[in-house]
Amino acid sequence: MTTDTLLQPLLIELLTEELPPKALNKLGQAFADGLRKVLAQHKLLAADCKITDFATPRRLAVHFDAVLGQAPDLPYTEKLMPAKIGLDETGNMTPALIKKLASKGLQDTPASALISESDGKQDYLYAKGVAHGKALAEGLQEALDYAITHLPIPKVMRYQLADGITSVKFVRPAHGLVALWGDAIIPVQTLGLQAGRDTLGHRFMCDQPIVITSPNTYAQQLLEQGKVVASFDQRKAQISQQLQEEAQALNATLGDSPEVGALLDEVTALVEFPKVYVGQFEEQFLEVPSECLILTMRLNQKYFPLFDPDSGALTHRFLIVSNMLAADPANIIEGNQRVVRPRLADARFFFETDRKIALADRVEDLATSVYHNKLGSQRERTERVRHIARYIADQLGANVQHADRAALLAKADLGSNMVGEFPELQGVIGAYYAAADGEPDDVVRALREQYLIHLDSPVSDSTLTATVLFIADRVETLVGIWGIGLAPTGERDPFGLRRAALGIISAFEQLQAGGFLKTSDSTTLSLPQLLQVASGTFSAGVIADTTVAEIQVFIYERYRNQLTQQADRNVVDAVIAIQPPLHQVAARVQACAGFAQRPEAESLAAANKRIGNLLRKADETPGAIDSSQLNEPAEKSLADVIAELGPQARSQYAKGEFGASMATMAQARDAVDAFFNDVMVMAEDPAIRANRLALLAQLHGLMNLVADISRLAR
Repeated sequence: MTTDTLLQPLLIELLTEELPPKALNKLGQAFADGLRKVLAQHKLLAADCKITDFATPRRLAVHFDAVLGQAPDLPYTEKLMPAKIGLDETGNMTPALIKKLASKGLQDTPASALISESDGKQDYLYAKGVAHGKALAEGLQEALDYAITHLPIPKVMRYQLADGITSVKFVRPAHGLVALWGDAIIPVQTLGLQAGRDTLGHRFMCDQPIVITSPNTYAQQLLEQGKVVASFDQRKAQISQQLQEEAQALNATLGDSPEVGALLDEVTALVEFPKVYVGQFEEQFLEVPSECLILTMRLNQKYFPLFDPDSGALTHRFLIVSNMLAADPANIIEGNQRVVRPRLADARFFFETDRKIALADRVEDLATSVYHNKLGSQRERTERVRHIARYIADQLGANVQHADRAALLAKADLGSNMVGEFPELQGVIGAYYAAADGEPDDVVRALREQYLIHLDSPVSDSTLTATVLFIADRVETLVGIWGIGLAPTGERDPFGLRRAALGIISAFEQLQAGGFLKTSDSTTLSLPQLLQVASGTFSAGVIADTTVAEIQVFIYERYRNQLTQQADRNVVDAVIAIQPPLHQVAARVQACAGFAQRPEAESLAAANKRIGNLLRKADETPGAIDSSQLNEPAEKSLADVIAELGPQARSQYAKGEFGASMATMAQARDAVDAFFNDVMVMAEDPAIRANRLALLAQLHGLMNLVADISRLAR
């Protein structure tokens, strides 16, 4: 056995300038996946090879624990083409066969080495042989090239190599390449770098190159000699543990915001040897809205604000994740405190300056703020949202004056100093100013919650005004933006219309959950009427005539996509097909799902589909049933069943008892089956034919009260 057939660990490390922090973890995983994919294709990895990826601000690395120095030779069989096409009459290869062999890398194969075998229909030519396995150096070079070119790089930069002439493109300049198989260097290259065994440690705490002894000592050597925690996950765990320990020691918490997790990922990508320190600022800054201070610390400084565990209020302390372990961290802490103070002071200045003008007095300034060049200013938009909000409030029995006031003030904070400095706090800042101006509590809440992505709790009296504004804002956006030809295309949705549609759906669901829309009521806050009202707020000719119909379809399509993740697709399609009131959709899906499990469902769905086809093909519109034209026992029986079950099913449907209504109509199965077995619908006599179509039309309407059950047919 030669050394090439031994399994040994492999290490690849690419040393770079600081990599983009928000992309670092994905870059590390993609680098490992790219190398693994190609090495596995060449059979250079053991079946149980364990792969470990490393990613720090200045390096991407991968460790494979079992790699061959030479891939095994493997027999191959390549099916080429019919023998009559590949060989001429003299047995020589045709141009087509020569081209085929070349495409498979078998251009040196002579005709005598080809095998002709029948596939049961005709003779085919096959090339059989033994493919020589790739050497690790060759396979790794191919893998490295593939991994580098397939990294999810946010933005590529071009830089010159040391020769001052050659330039390469990569996410950041690369300075070193390590490639070790066991204790041997594999002679690969990339980005102008030749592989070796030397790397660098921490930028500040390690001043000598580190010579990697073997792949298995890599992580330990970096930690002990270089002060670098190479594993992204290990650094993240260490930071998380230190943060929790420091917070607990101060009787504080990190808060439960999802931004904490995102910030943890980001700071993990910014440090190689994490150490957490405690900083603080003057308590007087806590007079500024806490959201401003939190945003400044998290977004600008990458600090972790601390909160009181009982009240949840922001405290004047924060945690710093440093890239330095210092015997005396006083300078590090003071330096960070000195940096954050001016930002907090700016926030306080902006807040105090803004407070000199009432929020309502800022509304007219929106006339100079362009919403969209085809849709006018933010002031014009405000009037449209007010009109829609008043309509919604009236429909729901909400306080119309409060809904109108919330819509009037909703965008007034856009011209404030605070929003100019912290755009992410639109609405939140307006809520603070509205509260200080003495606006009603529900109006303040509406301003604060207007930018929520969706509503996830039942609407109550205290949140009704906020819900009205939430819907009005999104409906105006959908109708206006869609109406001027900016509907989403493919993955592009720059105005967030898909998100707006899902927000509207969530609002209707929560209005129903809160009792403001009842399943027995199909007229209050009808989506088609709501879209028409919104359309009427735009000047004539601004939006396309087809806008309302298209948006209605768009919203139901979004609902379909959402529901098919939770329920059977056929059931969802059956409900969405009739576009029922939005707040009834969930209940109808539940009822339809129950009906689909009944033994009568398949037969009735098939019959319903057949009825639909007959009615579409009919020349005349079905009229009323003429009992004198009912001749066959089966059609009389069906008419009697409809007369008996119809009123009951309609009454249950009107009460919102959708499951009961469908169960009632399921009792018609035997009569429906007998009708189609014994009766010819398209009779020659026009009067009889029309009467039978009328009978089926009435049945069709009753069967499809809740959903189009023909969609359940298999």
